[in-house]
Amino acid sequence: MNDHDELDPVARLRAADPAGEVEPREGFADEVVARATAEATAEQGAEASAEAAPVTDLATERARRRPRWLPIAAVAASIAIVGAAGYGIGSTTGGATNLADGAAPPISLQGDPSTSGGEAASGAVQGDGPAGGAADQAMRDMGVPATADMLYTYPFGGRNSSSSSGLSTDAGAAPAYAYDARGASSAEAINALAAALGTDGSAVLDGGAWTVGPQDGTAPYLGVSLDGTLSFWYSNPQFDPWAACGAGVVVDDTVTVDPCAPPADLPSEDAAIEALRSIIAATGRDPETFEFTSETWEGAMARPAQAWPVVDGQRVDQSWSLELTSQGVYSVSGALAPIVALGDYDIVSEQEGFERLSDPRFGAQMGVMPFAAREQAAIEGEQWVAPTEPPATPTEGTSLAWPVNEVEIVSARLGLASQWQPDGGVLVVPAYEFTDADGGTWSMIAVDDSMLDFASE
Repeated sequence: MNDHDELDPVARLRAADPAGEVEPREGFADEVVARATAEATAEQGAEASAEAAPVTDLATERARRRPRWLPIAAVAASIAIVGAAGYGIGSTTGGATNLADGAAPPISLQGDPSTSGGEAASGAVQGDGPAGGAADQAMRDMGVPATADMLYTYPFGGRNSSSSSGLSTDAGAAPAYAYDARGASSAEAINALAAALGTDGSAVLDGGAWTVGPQDGTAPYLGVSLDGTLSFWYSNPQFDPWAACGAGVVVDDTVTVDPCAPPADLPSEDAAIEALRSIIAATGRDPETFEFTSETWEGAMARPAQAWPVVDGQRVDQSWSLELTSQGVYSVSGALAPIVALGDYDIVSEQEGFERLSDPRFGAQMGVMPFAAREQAAIEGEQWVAPTEPPATPTEGTSLAWPVNEVEIVSARLGLASQWQPDGGVLVVPAYEFTDADGGTWSMIAVDDSMLDFASE
């Protein structure tokens, strides 16, 4: 207590720590010390006998294997902790294997279709194209994966001068949907998923989430957040393919570091997809309403699979993901809440949707740059030469640099995108995807103003 008979702030912080009373398993501290010692010895040994026993650079190896998820906002942040499946470096293979094949790609009002949850600008620009170049390498050096079909998030700010041609001026109506999280939130539903995943225990509602299993990393654990999609995350540390990475290995009396080679018995893509289909079925959802993919990369430690909900012939931008090892399912994440119909919403025309790109109420400020522009920026960056003197002093009458991006919209596609409400509810509503002449795509809400609440509170 302090002088005012109030609990000391440090003590309050410690009391609020959810892991404050968790004790490490027996031998855990010794393992950490041994691993750290092995790494330090490896670094010292490399200098003395590099040719006899080369040491793998831990920083490089860890960067190469760093989170398989790109950072995502708000409610999905916890999913990144368990390391659910994502995209890696190099060529990808695999394809969809169910009746929903051929669905249109998702539209996201957050910019990147892999984004889940969080608040973002209503407008976004995105693009795709061949991967490669210095920008990709820089991403790899930072541990961020880069693939041929991954969108590159970029702050597409600044000033834009937009034009369009051939867009329809006809307004109309289109169906809207929502995630029914409250209707699916029950101990019975969570226990059914836990049983399918082989997690021991019963669902407990505590701290804003359903949990099954211990949270100390000793056994399979399932967590289900009380958010607008009832998002869940599962991991089985016993099947962690990265658990042995970085362990010290003695070779010729010198400690080296295990480079964590990919397993020779990596499951097939079909096996990963089938495992994910089974889990979806166990939750009471119909796997035939999903489109499945398995995108992997050279050096993968586990086989990933993805499942995209398909509504009205289009993928919804809230996917399920799984990582499968030869031992079994290592991690899974997804949205337990089913998608329910809300009826038709009035929508604006393609032309009016385009005009919203320049409306400050809908301002498209964040998004994804076409790869061509990204690689050009990388090339220009590589040619930069260090200055030897400051820039010339501006003279009288010098024009002010005021660069404006010329954006020519050439086509529009009406689809669906998820929209997170202030109370956490999630709608799946009509949205336009505009394609510009350079191949970039801009997303914009298509719902009519009469159904938009512009209140700031």
